[in-house]
Amino acid sequence: MGRRLVARLDQRDAYPRARFVSSTTLRVGLDLDGSLESLGNSMNDLADALTEMGGYELVRFHTLSAPSAPNEIQPALRSLWAPWWRQGLGRSIDLLLPPVDVVHVAGLATPPTKRVPLIISVDDLRPLRSESRIHQRITQLQRAATRGAVLVASSRTASHEVLQVLGVQRHQVVVVPPAVPNVTPTSDGEDLVVNVTGAVQFFLSVASDLVTFAHARGARLVALTSAEAAPQVRSSAPSVTVRARRDAREALASARVVLHFSDGARFPSFAIAALAAGVPTIARATSINRELLDGAAALAASDREMLDLLESIWESTARRSIMVAAGRSRALDYAPATAARAYGALYHDVVRGWAQ
Repeated sequence: MGRRLVARLDQRDAYPRARFVSSTTLRVGLDLDGSLESLGNSMNDLADALTEMGGYELVRFHTLSAPSAPNEIQPALRSLWAPWWRQGLGRSIDLLLPPVDVVHVAGLATPPTKRVPLIISVDDLRPLRSESRIHQRITQLQRAATRGAVLVASSRTASHEVLQVLGVQRHQVVVVPPAVPNVTPTSDGEDLVVNVTGAVQFFLSVASDLVTFAHARGARLVALTSAEAAPQVRSSAPSVTVRARRDAREALASARVVLHFSDGARFPSFAIAALAAGVPTIARATSINRELLDGAAALAASDREMLDLLESIWESTARRSIMVAAGRSRALDYAPATAARAYGALYHDVVRGWAQ
């Protein structure tokens, strides 16, 4: 019975098709199960910004979880198809949604499409790296690219890694930064806040120096970590206040300086949010940080340089003022409205290319 039901569904659409609305209005299907950051869901922020900008009819849906708002839908028989979508297989998602002209996903599910183009944001490079390579993710993205999907990297640095690992054509990978959620400006923060993203050992190697620095100034050293890294940090550096990523906004509201320690596998959303909040920020001088943060955050090439920068930025009112102004200006490049304009242009380009 189940197989006959699936067969019948494959022979018809869940929703009737309609032709492309106009040259200026696009119907965009956005999967909200993806691009989850400590500060929120960037796909929600993108959807809201596109709605505010106008010119788009959005179908907000969930491939893996239940809808959480009245304007969100769940594709028909999602629980049946979700395991297949994680492999890039199964029922074409555009046949289970109201009429759309393009589908955009950013999470673990990359369902195929039949009649419209598919855009996949690849914001997390950890599954593509040798030390944590998940074969299914690589195969999933390669399969989607073979069928014509456009892959979106969050930076030029990330795009090079995607191209190298997946072996796809250069024209199939474009660069559009994700939306960084709007944050409340920070005033009179007193904590030294460290965002630890895949660089736990590096943080632990300098934690004692950072604790000494903070305590000498009557401040706390607060580390934002993943649930997996938190026990290790607590046991190795008991003087550090460890907070979960879900507390990122609260931690940022109390920060005097932010240190961003990352392995470069994800877009530095928290660092950019710190710039937007007016908190001077120091980051490791990695390729992605040089591309995205140079000129707004202070970049350190060594432990010694980082500590010297920290002391200067903590104490110098003039330097802090310069960094606050530069940071707020740079953060505008990654605001939801900016991401909406960039993705909107991409949607139009992809739809035009699909129709040719």
